[in-house]
Amino acid sequence: YISMKFKLITDSSANLREIHEDVEFASVPLSIRVEDRDFVDDETLDLDDMLETMHKADGVGLAAPQVGILRRICVIDDGNGLIELINPEIVSTEGTQNDLEGCLSLPGKWGYVERPKKVTVRAMDRTGDVYEYEGEDLLARAFCHELEHLDGILFSSHVTEFVEPDR
Repeated sequence: YISMKFKLITDSSANLREIHEDVEFASVPLSIRVEDRDFVDDETLDLDDMLETMHKADGVGLAAPQVGILRRICVIDDGNGLIELINPEIVSTEGTQNDLEGCLSLPGKWGYVERPKKVTVRAMDRTGDVYEYEGEDLLARAFCHELEHLDGILFSSHVTEFVEPDR
């Protein structure tokens, strides 16, 4: 069961291959207390629905363009807790890893992709607070994978070897 609100978009959609716009906060300085801030974009209120869609599809991450929201938003849960990323950017990477990846928007496609072993991402949460998140291994891979969705890049463009899924 996938959330009634969102349907996963597959590779046939041109939206998956576009660079998406930042989420804009109302013209309230970010130094104002959390409860005084409002988003301009209603799409950010859909973070809970994105999370539900991701979990019901057995995903580790989900980027807003994958459900038709053309903004720079993604959610990730690698089993160690939810991370919400609004207007994320990678600020540093370290090392390399080569491992198997799949994508909710490319069902049944799996392949080996080289990614950084360690990644630091800076992003806002739903209240507009800026955080830096550091991830290694699966979390680093998820950061890279989901942020690339926001730039219209699919993991399949990095695959060094496609493999058949074990089913």
